[in-house]
Amino acid sequence: MFAKTKCKKIACVILSLLFFMPMMPVKVSASEYWPEGPFVESPSVILMEASTGTILYQKESLQRNFPASITKIMTTLIALENSDLSEIVTFSDNAIDKTEGSSISRDYGEQMTMEQCLYAVMLTSANECAYAVAEHVAGTMEAFVDMMNAKAAELGCMDTHFVNPHGLFDENHYTCAYDMALIARAAYENETFRIITGTARYTIPPTNKHKEETPLQNHNEMLYPWQKFQYRYDNCTGGKTGYTEIARSTLVTYAEKDGMTLVCVVMHTEAPNQWLDSRSMFDYGFDNFQLLNIADNETKYKAAETVESGALNNHKAFVDIDETANIVLPKTAEFSDADSAITYDEINENVVGTILYTYAGHEVGRADIVKTGVVIEGHVFDNQKPETTGTAPESDDGNSALSAIQVRPQLFLLVGIAFTVLAILLFFAKKFVDNFYIIRHNMEVRRYRREQFREIRQKKRTWWRRRR
Repeated sequence: MFAKTKCKKIACVILSLLFFMPMMPVKVSASEYWPEGPFVESPSVILMEASTGTILYQKESLQRNFPASITKIMTTLIALENSDLSEIVTFSDNAIDKTEGSSISRDYGEQMTMEQCLYAVMLTSANECAYAVAEHVAGTMEAFVDMMNAKAAELGCMDTHFVNPHGLFDENHYTCAYDMALIARAAYENETFRIITGTARYTIPPTNKHKEETPLQNHNEMLYPWQKFQYRYDNCTGGKTGYTEIARSTLVTYAEKDGMTLVCVVMHTEAPNQWLDSRSMFDYGFDNFQLLNIADNETKYKAAETVESGALNNHKAFVDIDETANIVLPKTAEFSDADSAITYDEINENVVGTILYTYAGHEVGRADIVKTGVVIEGHVFDNQKPETTGTAPESDDGNSALSAIQVRPQLFLLVGIAFTVLAILLFFAKKFVDNFYIIRHNMEVRRYRREQFREIRQKKRTWWRRRR
């Protein structure tokens, strides 16, 4: 019985999946045109749409370069994922002695909250704060670097290796524009990171070593004018600057417009090209592309509203398209112009497949086919008897079965006796109801005869008394 229930559930899932199969071959209805990219001076750049990971424009994005302080995006992401903003960070001798360059002049044994440190890291690129954060989170700077490299591998970075948390030059500390876009995209998914990177000004209150406040200002000229006003970009929402003599200028910037978030990475360029090229790429992206929600526009793959799972039993479909998934297309294209195919490479307990969308040779988005959470409760007699351990049998999803029936002879005997007694009572009750009027009539006749008999006896007694 239990196996039968399991087969029923599997069959229902298969029926739901069948509704996602297109009725006919998908054809492209318009010529696939990808807008020509802008001219940029920088040797290595990339423009990526954040929600889909679609590469809108790239130039030598896989070329290995030194990142300088845009490294701190990964540092901040690791810290946010592994600490609390209220934790107290104490600056060690190494944090002060083994860093140089940009700083906020912290002292030995100085204490700040993690929040204050991360604002200093992202807004003013404070190297000693990045070092102190690393030691606080992982115990040692080296252990923290291992976490950075593990995260890069998890994100799919192709040519990245970190040896420090601040980005000061080391020949073994490198990445590429594509990898930095992946890291920046992952960081932007963190709400606290978005708040920090989008902050123009922040003030650190007095500490145990500094009696005065420490004002911070974001060095990203596209977000807030720091030295020059002409590079400010209205749609900029944050980012991180970088510079060393060998790395030259590097820049990661975020911008949002019309519901679309773009990530721009510029590496190994000369000022002011990092600002000018980023602006050109943002304008290109917002002017030429649009973001479309897949669930709102998809017509080739559609789940039925309900799935029949037995006599008189209809349930909501077991699977549906992820409602948050999007694709990005040129504004000259329509949703139906994109090619699509279902893949099964990333199946897990919640995802049964993925719809992959391509257009003009570019992967433009994907949508998971997700389980809706619908559960069909089988008949109570479908459940098998629990094991002798006393635990209920497990269902397909690993949870205990909702119910189980144990067949016991004594129970059936008691139920049989109860039904027999009830049947006898019902039989006599019916007999009584059927003969009620007859019984009442007989009782009235008997009562009438008794009264007549009493009257006769009374007359006889009266007659005998008179004769005497």
